[in-house]
Amino acid sequence: MTALANESAPEATGPYSDLDEALWLAWQAAVEKLPEGFRAEIIEGSIEVSPTGRYSHGRTANDLRDALVLFLAGSDYAARQDMNVIDGRKVLIPDVFVIPRDAPEHVSEDGIGIRASAVAMVVEVVSPGRDNVSRDRVRKRRAYARAGIPVYLLIDDHDELGMVTLLTAPNPDQAVYDDEVRVPYGTTVTIPEGPAKGFTIGEEITGPGRAG
Repeated sequence: MTALANESAPEATGPYSDLDEALWLAWQAAVEKLPEGFRAEIIEGSIEVSPTGRYSHGRTANDLRDALVLFLAGSDYAARQDMNVIDGRKVLIPDVFVIPRDAPEHVSEDGIGIRASAVAMVVEVVSPGRDNVSRDRVRKRRAYARAGIPVYLLIDDHDELGMVTLLTAPNPDQAVYDDEVRVPYGTTVTIPEGPAKGFTIGEEITGPGRAG
């Protein structure tokens, strides 16, 4: 993972600071030149470039999306992947997320992605490596809370022996989630609100609990 950042941001002259606008333009130029298998996000004042996940990462994300597709069938919501979530001049690419099924009014004006205000739930499957772990557990946690996304779910092979963390009640001003539930692999956790309310994550997604 690489990042471009400037820690001393100039004061804003409009809706966004000069740094925000510079990062936005740099991101647009970067995504056009990225080799296949890489993606770029703008997270907390940095452009972060990372490879797509390993097989196990992709299998878990796709298994969860497949289950969400069935759960949401017939509703006004859908599970999506490989799309940009836009929050002002920030760009986030969740592994899986839930948005209105027919959402043209929520697409950003430039067509780059879906506005974060339309996103009901995001999921990240944590990849190995210190930067990857920190991005999903810390930086994206703050970014999703700051964007006011109601539900953030982490599936984390690298937290103890495998943990699922469910975060709700975002506090955008503090960039935190006020409610947190953590369960080990092999234990079922249920989404408590939103269009995916009642959807469960258990062994069929994470695999069984792991012996210490």
